[in-house]
Amino acid sequence: MKSAPFDYLRPKTVAEASVALGRRGANTAAIAGGQSLMPMLGLRVALIDLLVDISRLDDLKLVTETLDSLWLGALTTHAAIEDGKVPDLFNGLLRRVAGQISYRAVRNHGTIGGSVALADPSADWPCCLIALDATVRIAGRGGVRVERVADFIHDSYSTTLTTGDIIVGFDIPAPKAPLRWGFAKVARKSGAFAHSIAIATQAKDGAISVVLGAAGPRPRPMTATANQLTAPASSEEQVRAAITADFDAHFADLDAYQKRMHTANILRAVREMR
Repeated sequence: MKSAPFDYLRPKTVAEASVALGRRGANTAAIAGGQSLMPMLGLRVALIDLLVDISRLDDLKLVTETLDSLWLGALTTHAAIEDGKVPDLFNGLLRRVAGQISYRAVRNHGTIGGSVALADPSADWPCCLIALDATVRIAGRGGVRVERVADFIHDSYSTTLTTGDIIVGFDIPAPKAPLRWGFAKVARKSGAFAHSIAIATQAKDGAISVVLGAAGPRPRPMTATANQLTAPASSEEQVRAAITADFDAHFADLDAYQKRMHTANILRAVREMR
């Protein structure tokens, strides 16, 4: 199918884009990579009056490394991260995640900001950024605000973005020592939507984080699992029991098969921590 008719605008500044996206009485959408939006428009799942092209806004392409953090502009592509064109302060985790996203053609155009803004439950970046305790900076009609990515994503395809808001980028705290991590993903085939995403990390002080995605409306930290893994001499039986406790707390609708799949995937991520 072809998309319904719409107007097109290419703003020159973030402020101009924000005004356009907040146009009164109009259904608007921002496009950068367009890897999700274009199919939705073509299938008429999304109907808009105005398409705002932000792909040439240089302010959204900045990448900055400091001693304390890594700043990734919203228009950073998956391919740029996969190819090492972006600093990876996380012992290769970002490159690993980027390289597992869809297909190379998609990674060439798809952006980290677009992925998080869409908030697809099976997307990789929301899960990864939550695991790394990243924050998102948003520019809108009310100014600029900063939120934790864990708070920014509310539900399936639902975020705190309001009319006129644009994601500027992400600030990811740098670890004090090389980060130990494990990443595991279940999909029907390479490049397909994920059925399970698990990321486990361990900081220099021994603190462990486990985040599970593609199991519900949004990724969730597996707090009981992380606490059990931190305890000395934890057995696999105890870790499995903690995983079950987290399922009960956050993913109560999982069936027996899904619980087995996610459990196996979490354990694989934990074993791969390096």
